[in-house]
Amino acid sequence: MDPVIRISDEVRDAVAARRPVVALESTIFTHGLPRPRNLAVALEAEAQLRAAEVVPATIGVLRGVPTVGLSTDEITELATAQTVTKLSVRDLPIAVARRLSGGTTVAATALLAHRAGVEIFATGGLGGVHRGAQSTFDESADLVALSTVPILVVSAGVKSILDIPATLERLETLSIPVVGYRTRTFPGFYIRDSSCPLEHSVDSPAEVADLVRARDALGLKAGILLANPVSEDAQLDPGLHARVLHEAEERAAAAGVAGKDTTPFLLDHFHRATGGRSLDVNVEVYRGNVTLGGAVATALAGSSP
Repeated sequence: MDPVIRISDEVRDAVAARRPVVALESTIFTHGLPRPRNLAVALEAEAQLRAAEVVPATIGVLRGVPTVGLSTDEITELATAQTVTKLSVRDLPIAVARRLSGGTTVAATALLAHRAGVEIFATGGLGGVHRGAQSTFDESADLVALSTVPILVVSAGVKSILDIPATLERLETLSIPVVGYRTRTFPGFYIRDSSCPLEHSVDSPAEVADLVRARDALGLKAGILLANPVSEDAQLDPGLHARVLHEAEERAAAAGVAGKDTTPFLLDHFHRATGGRSLDVNVEVYRGNVTLGGAVATALAGSSP
């Protein structure tokens, strides 16, 4: 275990005993959701896993200490702090040296989870290639991180405001397996079907566990992306989604919004134009992925030697 990283006794003991553990990121409650809903969702995710007899390993950085297995008090501190930093992999040494507190992105969470021996990570949506990246080179570090961190990530695809076809091309180039969970189309986060086909799918947590074991047996170092669509009754209406996305893109272009300002602009428009419905879908996406992550972790633990 890395001495720079603090691992809770509960997580350390569960990993050593090969009991099911699921990593959870912290940016979803430090930056992704409004208060006080952010804290409620974070604690609910932990409770979901515990109810399924799975150990939650919420990951974040507290005063310069990367922590795998935040306590309830520590989650509350990060969720209610007035100033908290968003930390990807490149930011971790700065946070440690300057003793900063922050929420870890998918990339940083995956890295820290792997360092602690956690094999399954449930999140909402993965970062991806941004629209217009051919000129801005705006691409999430999540993709690069997953090409070098052998962890399984349960995600509802990427947000539809991103360039989904380009993201799938990058995932292929980086040799990251993308497998649909009971679907042959890549999910679009707010909606079940992005219209982008998937070559491979699985139908059960046991099949997912087989994929993880096969990847490890081959000695491959890339992660696996398990694409889990939001339930049909919880998704944003596809017609509304298409209309709002078109409106958001037109308004961003008219306002001259570009680069790193584009995503926050589009997400804010989605929230306002759907009367907050997109936020509800965001939460449902996360709940579904946490549930599936727990089931996969249980299947993997049960099949371990």
